[in-house]
Amino acid sequence: MAGSLLKTSSMSLRTKLLHQTGLSLYNTSHAFHEEEVKIKLQQFPGGSIDLQKKDNGIGILTVNNPSKMNAFSGVMFLQLLERVIELENWTEGKGLIVRGAKNTFSSGSDLNAVKALGTPEDGMALCMFMQNTLTRFMRLPLISVALIQGWALGGGAEFLTACDFRLMTRESEIRFVHKEMGIIPSWGGTTRLAKIIGSREALKVLSGALKLDSEKALSLGMVEEILQSSDETECLEEAQEWLKQFIKGPPEVIRALKKCVSASTELCLEEALQTERDLLGTLWGGPANLEAIARKGKFCK
Repeated sequence: MAGSLLKTSSMSLRTKLLHQTGLSLYNTSHAFHEEEVKIKLQQFPGGSIDLQKKDNGIGILTVNNPSKMNAFSGVMFLQLLERVIELENWTEGKGLIVRGAKNTFSSGSDLNAVKALGTPEDGMALCMFMQNTLTRFMRLPLISVALIQGWALGGGAEFLTACDFRLMTRESEIRFVHKEMGIIPSWGGTTRLAKIIGSREALKVLSGALKLDSEKALSLGMVEEILQSSDETECLEEAQEWLKQFIKGPPEVIRALKKCVSASTELCLEEALQTERDLLGTLWGGPANLEAIARKGKFCK
């Protein structure tokens, strides 16, 4: 009996931790000191991470550093975390599009910052910072899609694996170039890529033996569709129309669905079922549920 109670208590704690706003994977117990990392990253300015929140519940997150193929400067790493925190608190949000400015998704890290952060300790600290940030991004209660135009290289390729879906233009290409830089992916990209396309195909891609142009990415299930247009404005419009099919309905329902699916991928069966139960409790008898019942009958469209 005591063992059963202990198990239930443990499950409840882990389930709560998964969806606790602001929870990070790493802290001082892992020798990770976030404020020290922020001070170092602040030394490398340039570019921006821009966020537009629309009235229809769609957010547009833009990696904006076109003079360097939208490479992440130190300040952009910090701004990405700030935008994720902003999105965690956007209760009206339902969907998110991630894109790069000027027809390029992102070329990863700015080499000026990489060269300056040259010690193993620096590399580990940046790794933990970005794993924290992109895990929080992945857990956002928003249905996300990466709009891939042009190149997605290195860290840019890792970033798009944190999205729920991916769309590509016909001429775009995804390349994990880490091996050529003498390292491995460090923003969680290896783990997420293997979950998306399987470990065998992931090994081919990460080793450089398999190039992910739009057709190959589509055949592997890495992306959902190849967009008709390559124009920057038209692509964004296409992506918004594509995303709208998933976010019809009240924000609280869409957000609960995303939380439930996130739980199913990160928790064991019992904990995931507990999460489903708890989320249902926030919706059953609520405004959206009562309104649907008042309309009579089930939907058969």
